[in-house]
Amino acid sequence: MCKICWSLVVVFGVATFGMAYKFIIQGSVEQATDGRLAVQLKAGERDFVLAEMRAFLESVQQITQGISENNMAMISKAGRKVGTAAQQQVPGPLAAKLPLEFKKLGFNTHERFTQLALDAEQLGDKQHTLSQLSELTQNCVACHATYKIAVTGP
Repeated sequence: MCKICWSLVVVFGVATFGMAYKFIIQGSVEQATDGRLAVQLKAGERDFVLAEMRAFLESVQQITQGISENNMAMISKAGRKVGTAAQQQVPGPLAAKLPLEFKKLGFNTHERFTQLALDAEQLGDKQHTLSQLSELTQNCVACHATYKIAVTGP
């Protein structure tokens, strides 16, 4: 009887690990022909991810404009718009399809926007903001160099 119990524990443990690996670490990806990983998403999920990326780009534009005009309020507002509060809007089923490194880049990008906003308010140093923005956009470059989004259905 004890052997059966331990066998079941092992089987369930392996299954749980496999599911955790698939949904937390690997995500739903395939190797693309261009060498990047193609994240497999439904059309609506793809639209959500691309809308978030456009929001990042809009904030980058507003931040650079704020730097050129020495407008720290504009910079702070743009950073907060896509900061850590915005990451709460990602639906759970979509997050499960994203590979861990993709999620790490996304979370880190949101955190960097929040920090940039705080520093703009507290320090008021546009050179510091520009340096932060340069570091932040490295996440964008790394993500686009590593991943692409592929549509798997409606």
